[in-house]
This record gives sequence, structure tokens and C-alpha cells, in this order.
Amino acid sequence: MEIKNIQELSGSQSGNDKKMSDFDTSGINDILMAGDKPKGGRPYFFNDPMVERVLNITMAVATELAVARERIDTLERLLEGKGIITPEEIENFIPSPIQADERQLWHARYAARILRIVQQEIDAVAHPENNLDMQTIADEINEM
Repeated sequence: MEIKNIQELSGSQSGNDKKMSDFDTSGINDILMAGDKPKGGRPYFFNDPMVERVLNITMAVATELAVARERIDTLERLLEGKGIITPEEIENFIPSPIQADERQLWHARYAARILRIVQQEIDAVAHPENNLDMQTIADEINEM
């Protein structure tokens, strides 16, 4: 299946019931895409930008953790309920070298997602021409 845009990949379109396995994502570099941002300046809610950064990173980690925890709980309950695996086997698992490499790649992608705000701010300094205020963006939309 060919991906036409990122909304298709993310499932953010209303009524989209496709699974990630329905898409060929082999050509997508999600580490680089984690720094992508929409036009305009980021809205800030605190006077101190450092507080804002820490809050954004914390919320990204909290979101990832909540989703992961729910999935882990579901898997462990299903596997234990079917007698396939015990909690002790899960606790004592040692990954193979290939599995360890796959986990390391996941860690790199995860770090890119949670540090997205830092990357976006670096990009904003490097490319100030892309830092439009909300009024300018609204004016451009109205002129379309």
C-alpha cells in the first residue's frame, strides 16, 4: 500500500481504521521526521522557555509510557491467561543480539520523538525565515 501523506500513516484522519501493518513504512525515516513542525511559532504557556521544554519532553515521555504500559499489560494478561508464558519467564528474558539491535533502533526513534521540541528550536534558530507568527500565517491562508 502506498502512503500518500503523513496523516495517512499516523491514522489521524477521522474514521481511519487501518493498522500500521497495512502500510509500507520502509522508506520513512521517522528519526528525521520527528523534528518536522508546522509553519508558525510554537505557542508557549510559561514565561520560562526552559520550563516549557521540560514540560513538553515530560508529556511526550508520559504519553509514550501510558500507551506502552497498556499494551504490555494486555499482552501479559493474554499470554498468561492462555498458559503460553509465565510472569517469571518475562522477568528472566534475555534478548538475542538481533533483538538487542532492534531495541536499540527503537530507543533512537523514541529519543527523537521525546526530544522533538529541542530539535524544532534548533531548526528555528538555523532557519529564522520559517518562523512566521500566527497572524502572518492566517493572512496567507486568507489570501489563498
